[in-house]
Amino acid sequence: MSSQFTFNPKLDFAIERFIDAPTRLVWEALTKPEHLKEWYMPKAWGRVSRAELDLRPGGIISIDIAVADGPEVPNVGCILDVVPMERLVWTSMLFPGYRPAVFDDIPITAIMTMKSEGTGTRYVFTALHRDEADLEKNKTSGFYQGTEIAIDQFVAHVLAMK
Repeated sequence: MSSQFTFNPKLDFAIERFIDAPTRLVWEALTKPEHLKEWYMPKAWGRVSRAELDLRPGGIISIDIAVADGPEVPNVGCILDVVPMERLVWTSMLFPGYRPAVFDDIPITAIMTMKSEGTGTRYVFTALHRDEADLEKNKTSGFYQGTEIAIDQFVAHVLAMK
């Protein structure tokens, strides 16, 4: 997959953070299931009960979440691109092995990039949407707000790993 894509503010959103930690720790927190469980779901909203990643194109990303006292909800997607300590790309539009996904949720393609910057890491999470309506639904559903909270938790988790 090309590392280039065209960001379209009518279809996409990006959240950027500087993390005062080496890229190696940022990558570990992003790609190890035991770390994902600590930050992926906003703690005030619920928890991650299980996480699985097969870090190769066509591999699985599976994160089961439980909101409050509700049932566990599986979130399964397909890894599209992996460049260790630089970029991870996955989509909810496909199941592992590039099989078409059937879902009730709003599909996204997530691009996470990181770049060493001084003593820390510049981290960017980008969510690509099919159309303006999906982006608006994700904003009004709380997905955007939850993603901001999760990324703040991610940064705190990485800093605690130092």
